[in-house]
Amino acid sequence: MRLRNLPSRAATSAVAATLLCSAALLHPAPATAAGGPRSSFTADPLTTWQTNGIVWSLASAHGVVYVGGTFDAVRPPGARPGDREVPRRNFAAFDAVTGALLPCAPSFTGGEGTVRALKTSPDGRVLYVGGSFSHVGSTGVASAVALNTADCSLRGDFRPAVSATVRAIDVTDRTVYLGGDFGQVDGRTRKRIAAFTPEGDLRPFRADVDAPVRALSVVPSHEKIYAGGDFERVNGRRAHSLVALNSTSGATERTFPDWLPPRSSVKSIAQDGTRFYVGAEGHGPGIFDGRIAGRLDNDRMVWKDTCRGATQVVLPYQGVLYSASHAHDCRETPGGFPERHDRQHLLAQSPGDSRILHWFPDTDEGTGEQIGPRALTVARGILWVGGEFTKVNGEPQQALTRFGAGPDTGAPEVPALSLAAGRAGQVTLRWKASWDRDDASLTYRLYRDGRLVSRQTRSSTYWDRPSMSYTDSVGAGTRHQYRIEVTDGTNTSRKSPPLQVTVPGKAAGGTAK
Repeated sequence: MRLRNLPSRAATSAVAATLLCSAALLHPAPATAAGGPRSSFTADPLTTWQTNGIVWSLASAHGVVYVGGTFDAVRPPGARPGDREVPRRNFAAFDAVTGALLPCAPSFTGGEGTVRALKTSPDGRVLYVGGSFSHVGSTGVASAVALNTADCSLRGDFRPAVSATVRAIDVTDRTVYLGGDFGQVDGRTRKRIAAFTPEGDLRPFRADVDAPVRALSVVPSHEKIYAGGDFERVNGRRAHSLVALNSTSGATERTFPDWLPPRSSVKSIAQDGTRFYVGAEGHGPGIFDGRIAGRLDNDRMVWKDTCRGATQVVLPYQGVLYSASHAHDCRETPGGFPERHDRQHLLAQSPGDSRILHWFPDTDEGTGEQIGPRALTVARGILWVGGEFTKVNGEPQQALTRFGAGPDTGAPEVPALSLAAGRAGQVTLRWKASWDRDDASLTYRLYRDGRLVSRQTRSSTYWDRPSMSYTDSVGAGTRHQYRIEVTDGTNTSRKSPPLQVTVPGKAAGGTAK
């Protein structure tokens, strides 16, 4: 079964035929113009297993999705907490396409008992795991290990002794980088960032970072690695929350003094071969916590959006930038939305100009710190989302969900018809536009006595649902039944309940039932 919140789905709309052209200009779709980027995924979640705690990290290789977090069990799709749970200690693996739970199940325990970072090697043969744990199964370790993806076995060569939590991992063919809270690795000083051979030998790379590193993104073609986190100084120089380091030595290549204000820290960094993207979290009201795009070749800013809402992860995929946050007050971002009581937890944006695209699956903020989603990965064309949420599109679903390329199965919600006015030989019907999570432009079909009398198309969003109307010319004093339906071109709502209308005769004042 597919999980979706039918009562909350709605659609874009159209005004009366005489106003259609001008309305389209006044209410353009939030997506880019024809030919612009579009989401690769529908907003309809696929059936997915759940965890009984927070998912902090996701990674994938060879059709398997690996899940790391703070949990001790998983349960099937649709199961309530405590129902049909299967033990999994802070780590689980699933088939990327079917979503089936796989037997790969090493337990990560001790320490704080949490997996915070996952990253596969470029060839997909090795999965690097970081967090705060002292055992994998019965084997003693120290917060960072590697697994063979072929058989889910613990590798014997990559077992650095890390003195505190590992929060970020990135990998090239030759080097594994760890970032986190630690001050020592293998008994040697490595302040919050370290580099290893794939076999686990500590490399000379060394950078002095004064506070936790939470994000890493290495760029081998430019011989640098971006690091983000809570820090203020790197290698003795001011470097607030974001720095580019030489990937061999650890020397500072670039700082970004004007990119992030005080009390704003970097939670995620990703790249697409041309640009790198930064997701930030602000600590306090009004502090920047949106997204920034920069050029990989010269580290210059391309754009900086204005959304608030504690961005936890950014992920570029097929020409679209996806992010997880609890976005609100995006008024000054192209295609953005105003401050509202509700928040949007998943976004798709144009990488070139930050424009918000019309793709609005959503979660709640859930448990823990009540952030919502925290991790994203794409495997075999399916977007996996992890976090601390307990609902997806209004339906119960804890900590994991996923979205495929299609087909789009969610029909818009049908509007409610009402009688706006009546005079001899005419009635005017009114309804409020619906909205749809992944289609901006919907078509409304109005029927009189089962016969189509009006077809209108219009764009709208969940924050902008204008009123619509249609004036019908019919015989004075006659009675008619009106119904309406709305379609996104693929899925069509049910027809609305019938509205019975008595058309006024010579005197105004028609009635409706």
